[in-house]
Amino acid sequence: MSKHLVFNSKIGSQKPNSLLNSDADCPFCDRDNLTDLLETEGSIIWLKNKYPTLEDTYQTVIIETDECHSELSEYNKDHLYRVISFGLKHWKNLIHSKRYESVLLFKNHGPYSGGSLRHPHMQIVGLEKMNYLKSMSDEHFNGIQIEHKNGIEYNISKYPRMGFFEFNVIMENHDNIESFADNIQISAHYILNHFNKNCNSYNLFFYELGEKIAVKIMPRFSTSPLFVGYSIPQVSNRIEDVVKKIKTIYF
Repeated sequence: MSKHLVFNSKIGSQKPNSLLNSDADCPFCDRDNLTDLLETEGSIIWLKNKYPTLEDTYQTVIIETDECHSELSEYNKDHLYRVISFGLKHWKNLIHSKRYESVLLFKNHGPYSGGSLRHPHMQIVGLEKMNYLKSMSDEHFNGIQIEHKNGIEYNISKYPRMGFFEFNVIMENHDNIESFADNIQISAHYILNHFNKNCNSYNLFFYELGEKIAVKIMPRFSTSPLFVGYSIPQVSNRIEDVVKKIKTIYF
């Protein structure tokens, strides 16, 4: 089984980039000309990725809203729940189809997130020759608890995959998507508004953990050279301070 994905640089060079060029037209705003739509729900659209840069994959995009300059941390609760429920439903359906070794669900936001478009969106990617679960460890989701309620655990990793801060939301009760989504939104809002004045980017990464579903919300900066060169993650000595601050602001 492969350990690397092959990136098609020719296709990658054709992708529009509204993060580097704020004057660039946004293809997700031009809804009348979107193609290969898979499903819609109100302003949410699921479609095939027009620029499938990764070989041996099935790449799709979820356009979260018709408001280009909105952001997940700003959604009203009704729309937040619909976006998260929509993404989880189609992610799980692709997993259960058994057509792929594994299926990714993730979100990029901001210039350090690895994304190219400002318009709020998530991606679902089916991997034909790779199982991401083989690189996972339960310890990546162990952390200092912020809240544990109604089958939803919210914590900050003591043993992050990359570092320095990684917020985990773990859902044991799949009927409680609203609380799951609330904690995701709290993390995004905290990262963009209270975490660090220079932080304008984050990622969401969703995972299967046996019968549970987890998401990591990761603030993004320039990646640590220790991680780039040696795959050595670091953890901050300020985790407990951040836990106290989130509890004070949001709970």
